Amino acid sequence: MGKELLEPSVTPIGPDSLEPPDGGLQAWLTVLGATLVGFSTFGVVNAFGAFSDFYNRIYLTNYDSTIISMIGALQVFVLYFFGAFSGAIFDAVGPTYMIPVSGFITAFAFFMLSLTKPEQIYQQFLTQSILFNLGATLGFFPALSVIPHWFRRKAAYAIGCVLAGASGGGIVFPIMLNHLIPRVGFGWAVRSIAFIILSCFAVATFTIKTRRPRKPLPPLYKIINLSAFRDTRYALFAAGAFFNILSVFNPFFYVGLYGVTLHGESKLSPYLLPIMNATSIFGRVLPAILADRVGRFNVICISVLLSSILDFALWYPTTGETPIIVFAALYGFVSGPFFTLMPACVNQISPVESVGGRIGMLFATLSFGALAGTPIGGLFIKTHTRENFQRLIIYTGVLGLVGAAFLILARLRCERRLLARV
Repeated sequence: MGKELLEPSVTPIGPDSLEPPDGGLQAWLTVLGATLVGFSTFGVVNAFGAFSDFYNRIYLTNYDSTIISMIGALQVFVLYFFGAFSGAIFDAVGPTYMIPVSGFITAFAFFMLSLTKPEQIYQQFLTQSILFNLGATLGFFPALSVIPHWFRRKAAYAIGCVLAGASGGGIVFPIMLNHLIPRVGFGWAVRSIAFIILSCFAVATFTIKTRRPRKPLPPLYKIINLSAFRDTRYALFAAGAFFNILSVFNPFFYVGLYGVTLHGESKLSPYLLPIMNATSIFGRVLPAILADRVGRFNVICISVLLSSILDFALWYPTTGETPIIVFAALYGFVSGPFFTLMPACVNQISPVESVGGRIGMLFATLSFGALAGTPIGGLFIKTHTRENFQRLIIYTGVLGLVGAAFLILARLRCERRLLARV
């Protein structure tokens, strides 16, 4: 009986039952719990643009956009860098402890954020950037890692649901902040988000189950797999993903501020980020299903290329409200496959025994790009003028094109035939 109490999140199975069932009540309950974890971890990160707008305009006016953007950039860095280790810890420990601990830390971080003072930016760094994301990495990556325990043929769809939950947070939380801050103040608006995080993790704790036996925690050299870069395909792919991560978050962080710069406090500006995240839900799910049919590398290359083209063709010349709404909607959709398909592409070009280490190494590499990308972008907009935003857009688009070029080279290294399914 004591053992049962210690391992409530492991579904007992026999040695012949490890094949994913691709459905069933417990499988979809696990997807539900994992989606709620995505909603309340990466969903909060996706909502940073709304925090950034508030910090720039009201709460942290003594600091320029570059320093404020570092709050969001450090969020992604901590989440990605420690995500390289989180998967291995999950294999060794399982969700029994990781999910509730993640929920406690993330909710506690936001309760602490609600107590921070204006013009004391170190407090936002400690609570929102570091503490929250140390907790989030213990939940978000295990929520993704548990899906293959239950799904094989439908794995892309199930993982897409988890990532769609992350986009859902990017819709709900900005709208909450924009409506609650004027009514109840920043403190209670943030506490409301903390209570939602607690509720989501409470459900996830009881619904996420694993089916596979636990593994010993591997040595550090197997978690950080530098030898992966000897594979030219992997090295080119990692370079392309790195350059794209430098650019891909800029529209998410700055589109709302750009709307305010052009049109002031209009009724539509607070909804630009939620619109972008709403279409990103479809961009993370539908192309992932398509990728299984036409090729994962093909889809991710087209996605990154189209994102850069949109920066130049639509965001750069935009002055009216309608075009920027169209840009937000289209960019959210075409940028979505990049996040969904990165692990799938690495899996496709890696030996089975090296997949975990290579994915962890990729996220550790991308964490430095995420740390640098949006703060460098913020250097262009120390004063909020259209001309300065256009410089930011050029920076964003050029980096995206460089990333697309490397991804295309990785795809051609896998298969030179242009119409092949890769």
